[in-house]
Amino acid sequence: MTPHPAFAPWLATTNDITAGFLSARPGLVNMAGGLPAPETFPVEELAGIAAATIRETPEAALGYSPVAGLPDLRDLLAERFGTGALRLTRDNVLVTTAGMQGLDLLGKVLLQPGQVVAVQAPTYLGALDAWRPHAPAYRPFAPGDNALDPETLLAGAQFGYMVPNFSNPTGRLVGTALRQRMAEAAHATGTWLVEDDPYGGLQYEGAPMPRMIALSGAMGQGTYDGPVVYMGTLSKEIVPGLRIGWVIAAPAMIRAMAAAKQGSDMCTSGLTQGIALRALRAGLVERIRPAVIALYRARRDALCAAMADHLAQWFDWEVPVGGMFVWAVARDPAFDTDRLLPLALRAGVGFTPGSVFDSTGENRRAMRINFTLNPPDRLAEGVRRLAGCVRDMAAGRA
Repeated sequence: MTPHPAFAPWLATTNDITAGFLSARPGLVNMAGGLPAPETFPVEELAGIAAATIRETPEAALGYSPVAGLPDLRDLLAERFGTGALRLTRDNVLVTTAGMQGLDLLGKVLLQPGQVVAVQAPTYLGALDAWRPHAPAYRPFAPGDNALDPETLLAGAQFGYMVPNFSNPTGRLVGTALRQRMAEAAHATGTWLVEDDPYGGLQYEGAPMPRMIALSGAMGQGTYDGPVVYMGTLSKEIVPGLRIGWVIAAPAMIRAMAAAKQGSDMCTSGLTQGIALRALRAGLVERIRPAVIALYRARRDALCAAMADHLAQWFDWEVPVGGMFVWAVARDPAFDTDRLLPLALRAGVGFTPGSVFDSTGENRRAMRINFTLNPPDRLAEGVRRLAGCVRDMAAGRA
């Protein structure tokens, strides 16, 4: 049966290259996904919290939840992310089914075909996927570009999109000065500025940077009603299986996204919201974070050491100070990581090619490598396998 033409934009991205590393392959060293290490999951604590949630609040846990989320969880998130300059109430908070739903709802609320989105480049693949049905036009920008003028960038766009903390895919950290300028430009132009922050809790060196929504809050008075839309998730700080995320924004934006959510999934699971509420109240994130940071820092160092031993002849990269990824860029502009991926999969190693993070699909000389899932010995083996494939391609043998 011939697929309907409307499926074309989706089928174009669901080819063997993108699907290959998602399949379970015996012996595969998977360095492709943004996956936390299962050994960091606080299994026993969550089991106890889940049981207590069901027994003590069965109606809230097992029934339908309010569309915008459990009021107590919204209150807690408002308190957790509020600052002296950023005054929040539950009206500023929408609980979402993980971080991805926030991106999906944003597209439903703001985008029409051909409208402009200013995106940090390279850009998170999940955002591009979420907005694909709305067929926007992209205005890419590099945060490290000294010539960047934030007001010019945002002018005429429906919204700007950034992952300022340890960006997916590059792992880079946006400095305070640019955060301030972007927040000021959003106020000056009236353009929404989306701050996607799934990795902010995974910082291995240095002090945390101020959130752009907090910088925006300092420009206003009263309860927050500014143009920054902040998104977060528990997927990287506790476990991804809870599927709990949030949007913090002006009340009008929260109401619009809640209306879109009602037509999407009706409500986020009351059970997982109740678990999240109790876990956050108990300080679970803060309690497990030191061990998670220590584990991931060691794995980052192991990956970068293996890359220095085996890939430095062909690729350049920066050691990230947080997050889950290393972004490696081939020195040869003609090197094609889309071509490399099938070879790597046959050799038993997966990575994510740079083209999927490019709104045009043209960046084919980079790759994103995850270090959080695998222990050091597996990372070293994965890099060794990958280097063999790179060597064959560079020598014209593949």
